[in-house]
Amino acid sequence: MTTKPTVMLSELQLDALTELVNIGVSKAANSLRAMVGAQVHLSVPTVALVSRGEAIGILSEREIKNLVAVHQVFEGDITGRALLIFPETKSLELVRAITGGDLPLEDIIELEQEALAETGNVLLNSCLATIANMLHRSLKMSLPEVLRGDATTFFSLAPPPEAGDVVMFLYIDFAVRERDISGYIAMIMDLPSLTALTHLLDEFIERTTG
Repeated sequence: MTTKPTVMLSELQLDALTELVNIGVSKAANSLRAMVGAQVHLSVPTVALVSRGEAIGILSEREIKNLVAVHQVFEGDITGRALLIFPETKSLELVRAITGGDLPLEDIIELEQEALAETGNVLLNSCLATIANMLHRSLKMSLPEVLRGDATTFFSLAPPPEAGDVVMFLYIDFAVRERDISGYIAMIMDLPSLTALTHLLDEFIERTTG
């Protein structure tokens, strides 16, 4: 049985957060485009705030096979973990797109760890830094770490999250060099960070609406 997050966002706050995430992902696409030298499209349909149990359920239901994630810790007014998650087959497809698709499979596998870490670093940093800047705050990001496992592995990293931790869950579609790649961005925050986020969103709404 999963529990709902104790702190919930109002409709206005969720709209503001969705707007920030869309701008963040747009900037991330631009950063990735500069990195790979090719057109990059990223779509973010919706933003969902769910419990860790629900996040595990969503990911387990959609992606049965092995998963790969790029993991970074962010610290500031809001503290938590950011994860860029792919099915393993899609991660190889992403590396192919980044390297231009001309390398043999054994070379792609060899480059996979480094290419994924760099891609995750570019996407997560661009996305989070843009959101933080628009909230008039700054975040410090750890170095990227590539992990393999399943949904339970990614949402139960040591130190173990508190029972009330909340996951901001996004489903994204990539198109790089005409290759379709799908994945997820997840941000795990504790309740004090989520409470801080609601206040920052209120300030953002007040600034933008007057």
